[in-house]
Amino acid sequence: MARRATRAVAARLATSRLDGLGLRHAPGWRVLPLIVAGMAFLAALALAGAQGAAELGRHWQQGAGATLTVQIPRPAAAPTPPVAQGETRRDRVLTLLRGTPGISGVRPLAEAELSDLLRPWLGTHAEQLALPLPAVVAVTITTDGPDLPALAARLEAAAPGTLTESHGPWVRRLGLLARSLRLCALAALGLVAAVAAGIIVVATRAALASRREVVEILHGLGATDFYVADRFARRASRAAGLGGMVGLALAVPVVAVLAALAAPFVSTLPIEAALPSPAELAASLARLPPTLLWSLPAVPVSAAMIGYVAAQLAVRAWLRRLP
Repeated sequence: MARRATRAVAARLATSRLDGLGLRHAPGWRVLPLIVAGMAFLAALALAGAQGAAELGRHWQQGAGATLTVQIPRPAAAPTPPVAQGETRRDRVLTLLRGTPGISGVRPLAEAELSDLLRPWLGTHAEQLALPLPAVVAVTITTDGPDLPALAARLEAAAPGTLTESHGPWVRRLGLLARSLRLCALAALGLVAAVAAGIIVVATRAALASRREVVEILHGLGATDFYVADRFARRASRAAGLGGMVGLALAVPVVAVLAALAAPFVSTLPIEAALPSPAELAASLARLPPTLLWSLPAVPVSAAMIGYVAAQLAVRAWLRRLP
């Protein structure tokens, strides 16, 4: 009679589609979505940080890395020897720059731009100071670019005292910093995934301990390892997927704020306020890189997959130790 009753209980559990092993009331599943939500929040921020560092490095390489700054002291003075009537040192340098192969753009900075550049150091009345300011020219170079030492020598000969500053060394260092930050963000992402998998394994083993008797009965009656492990893995996958969606929902507003704050550094958008407005936050989401747009929704999917695989491995390892 006892054996027949055991078979009846096992058959009822095995044919239940909703919760064949009674895992709904097992300890660990209720808190698991909350823990995974925190992990998913950190994972989304790590993804955004990695992509943001890559975008900053690319912008610096294509922006400051492709420009030169030429400073011309006493720009209104006549060059020596004079070539044309009324020609100034500034005119001679601009003519030389525009005729140099490898230079795609030459833009002299206006006095208002110079005042804006000097204002952080000299105050709001920098333009009223009687200082002999040099003329500043922003030069855009092509991929090949000119021979910088030769160009500097030619500028010095045309207008003695002219300074040529290349941003290449700083851009290379900033690029190295951006790549380092990206690697750190990816390492943090891998660490978050490993911690989430460990937490899911612990929750699965707690559920196994609470349902040990039922699992042993089913396993003794011929239930396959896949059947038992699949029931636990499905439950863990649902809990992890739910936590992943909650964590992503919490991370999206934070990513939008960070993207709005970083927008002036990767585009020509002006900085109008210390904090972005709601309209700027909405626009920043639309300007997110395509790689980040498709990788963020992958966070809950990845959480569900990690939950399924981690639970499968944990249950199968436990079942192998059964007599």
